[in-house]
Amino acid sequence: MTPEEILSHPPLLLSQAQRESYFERGYLLAERVIPDAMVERLRAATAEMVERSRALSRSDQVFDLEPGHTAESPRLRRLTSPVEHHPLYWELASTAPLVDLVADLVGPDVKFHHSKLNFKWAAGGEEVKWHQDISYWPHTNYSPLTVGVYLHDCGPDQGPLGVVPGSHRGELFDQYNERGEWVGCLAAADVARVAVDTADYLTGPSGSVTVHNCRVVHGSRPNLSDQGRPLLLNVFSSADAFPYTANPLPSSHAGRIVRGVAARRAHHDPRPCLVPPDWSGGYTSLFALQQEESWDEEQLETVARQTREMRTGGR
Repeated sequence: MTPEEILSHPPLLLSQAQRESYFERGYLLAERVIPDAMVERLRAATAEMVERSRALSRSDQVFDLEPGHTAESPRLRRLTSPVEHHPLYWELASTAPLVDLVADLVGPDVKFHHSKLNFKWAAGGEEVKWHQDISYWPHTNYSPLTVGVYLHDCGPDQGPLGVVPGSHRGELFDQYNERGEWVGCLAAADVARVAVDTADYLTGPSGSVTVHNCRVVHGSRPNLSDQGRPLLLNVFSSADAFPYTANPLPSSHAGRIVRGVAARRAHHDPRPCLVPPDWSGGYTSLFALQQEESWDEEQLETVARQTREMRTGGR
């Protein structure tokens, strides 16, 4: 659907002004969308996941561990596909108010793509370099968006999500390095061409929701505070957007219609999109790729097995 077609539908949760701002700027922040009771339940579920990570000494397809992670003092960068590991995450991603908010921005028919929980651990949680999402998982159009939920209050020192206003209407950048290797971020020369000095850093209280379009240039600084910044992220699209490539963060829920009905026709945007490597055998980590970390054969084999299991729901 086009923005004009989407805006012709009455809003369910957002104001019309918020919707128009999203299409103009490429992102929005809506405070306290998720009820406090649900936030508390999500925190408890997340604490369960952190406990599980204590048994690991190396990253795998489920847990991306920060350097310095130990059983005694866990430090996580990401929980991959949380909807596969606790039912509460899927409850959030598949019901109101989240799906109503998404419908206000992609149209009444909403499709789920993937999820992740980026922790941004206290006292050094890693930066996320400037990048664009869509070339990780190209679709037939540019309706996909990412909805983030802050599980705790997020202030300016905790590495909040930073987005460059209007960058979704600019070019799509090459996220391979000069050796032709996928690094998943903009080269320094390209960053210099983007107005990153105008970036809006989205702070807010727990339960607040960030939304950014798949073409927006965005990133985040390290967390140098003594408070963590867990941000639960779910990616959705209009039902008429279809992925071209394998999902890098597989889920048995991928492609599920969470609101409305399935599309009978694909909507194709004529603007081309960079294609990533073949993720069908598994994906390491945005953080590992941006930091150009290497994983050994045993880790890669584990990733491949876990990828197969998550795509099929363990069947």
